[in-house]
Amino acid sequence: MSEPARPENTRGSLFDPVFGAGEIAPMLSDHAWLTALLDVEVAITRTAERYGRATSDDVAAVAAAAARIARELDPAELGGLAAAGGNPVIPLVKILRDRADAPATAVHVGATSQDVLDSALMLLSRKAGGYVLGQLRAAADAAARLARTHRDTPMVARTLGQQALPTTFGALAAGWLAALDDGAAEVERAVNTLPVQYGGAAGTLAAVHPDGPAFADTLADLLGLARPLVPWHTARTPITRLASALGIATGSVSKAATDIVLMAATELGEVAEDAPGGSSAMPHKRNPVAAITARAAARRVPGLVATALAAADHEFARAAGAWHAEWETLTDLIRLSGGAAHQLSVCLGGLHVNPDALSRNLGLTGGAILAEKVTAALAEHTGGARDIVTAAAAAGTPLDRVPAITEHLGADRVRELLDPTCYLGHAGDLVDRALAHHDLTKGSA
Repeated sequence: MSEPARPENTRGSLFDPVFGAGEIAPMLSDHAWLTALLDVEVAITRTAERYGRATSDDVAAVAAAAARIARELDPAELGGLAAAGGNPVIPLVKILRDRADAPATAVHVGATSQDVLDSALMLLSRKAGGYVLGQLRAAADAAARLARTHRDTPMVARTLGQQALPTTFGALAAGWLAALDDGAAEVERAVNTLPVQYGGAAGTLAAVHPDGPAFADTLADLLGLARPLVPWHTARTPITRLASALGIATGSVSKAATDIVLMAATELGEVAEDAPGGSSAMPHKRNPVAAITARAAARRVPGLVATALAAADHEFARAAGAWHAEWETLTDLIRLSGGAAHQLSVCLGGLHVNPDALSRNLGLTGGAILAEKVTAALAEHTGGARDIVTAAAAAGTPLDRVPAITEHLGADRVRELLDPTCYLGHAGDLVDRALAHHDLTKGSA
């Protein structure tokens, strides 16, 4: 029996599509890692040429060899070779030197393994982080459309799982929107400031003196990364900033997804996804699968953020273990964040809002959610207003049928006070503010 074709390793081929990572996972695959490592090595040789440390023929030879290696080398083979030295750059440099028709001195010029691996991680993070940002913006755009469409659609606000006061669906969606915009801004800042790493064996750039800082800046420009102030090989702010930004953004994703899962429950029926999922055993089920899987991906993010932050204590000039702990942690974090954001954008982009269900649920308490307003009006007539209204609400008696209330206010006045559309506060104004900020953010992006 022949062996099946080797699939592209995305570290989760079975589950990536389920959790929204079908598009982003290949950007962070083992092959993507290999390609990024080789891109950094080629860029180092190109930089060396700028400073008279390699020739144009050397650059051509190294680039050609790198292209062949990217096509032909199985990442699994490189992984096996990497075990002895603790990272894949060591054997990859040997392979590149062996296969390039150039002097060994033209490969890996002045660099150490961490320079190449960190810079490759920044390349992967920039590309995949851009995808995450795009999905966050798509989700925000969808939330903005919902907020605008349902600016004045009344519904009940819930606090601690209980009905509280009237609000609007637009105000709820505006909350999602503002949080998603904040998360996108954090990710954008982190991605746009990802720097190259180039410091040499101990971060002093001694091997390329007196060209060290200029060499690092040129390398950054060639790779499209930010120029570093100094080598950051043991000052891991670029890692922790990106991890934290992804945690913030994914928390915003999870907030919206959680609301939708709850509102889609049969008993509430306030929203429904455009393409709900079914059940293998229960044909009647209409599960909000996109929101569910967005939550699932997001649930794994805080632990990875914690790992990235915990690994920031790199000792001296090269960390023993903390550095190694970052590689898969950050790529997993980006993949999950991108998947969560994608699933939420799918969910919000096709979300159906049921105004009838919103109205029905708003009226479940028979006006008791407006007891605050009735109490304020009754207090102008009697000092026992709060006790009277509290007792009626606890007994489940409609407030317009309580003699102790109607004798002062009259039934018609009480019913006016119980109209939820007359106690929405600044819900509409808040929607307008969120939309204006979103439009401004889009204009400056």
